Amino acid sequence: MPGCLAPGHTPSRLREEAIRALHGTVSAMGGKLRLERITIDPDPYEPFRLVLGYRLGALLFISGQAAIDEHGQVVGAGDFDAQAEQVFHNLKRVLEAGGSSLANVVKVTIFLTDMSNFEKIVELRGKWFTPPYPADTIVEVSSLALPKLEIEIEAIAVADESVERV
Repeated sequence: MPGCLAPGHTPSRLREEAIRALHGTVSAMGGKLRLERITIDPDPYEPFRLVLGYRLGALLFISGQAAIDEHGQVVGAGDFDAQAEQVFHNLKRVLEAGGSSLANVVKVTIFLTDMSNFEKIVELRGKWFTPPYPADTIVEVSSLALPKLEIEIEAIAVADESVERV
């Protein structure tokens, strides 16, 4: 697949800009980063002793989101499309709770139990994300946390107030 970087944006330049942004956040806070747990109510992951994510300065680290509804029940058992919709809905909800959005996701890791759903993932990325699309890793796994789950997505994003589009 061809690269998706804007003209003049090399991976090293992006890395340098991210380091400067993080350093600016640290400097503005007297040398300390503020670490906040991202929460929603109700939290379907609480019974599993999992955290939905953390915000560290302007960066959000979102735990793998699965097809679990707000009551902790699996959605769409045996229906990949229903599960994928729930996963993206959950990801959006957690990002917004942390002060970000799907538009500010810079990296996702997508876990599939069946790689034959890859083309569906490409379509879903076009539906839920906007260009420039996030960096992405898609891997097939033999199983996820619960036997009926078929997809899980973890993400790294930037807080809304820290984004400057170029």
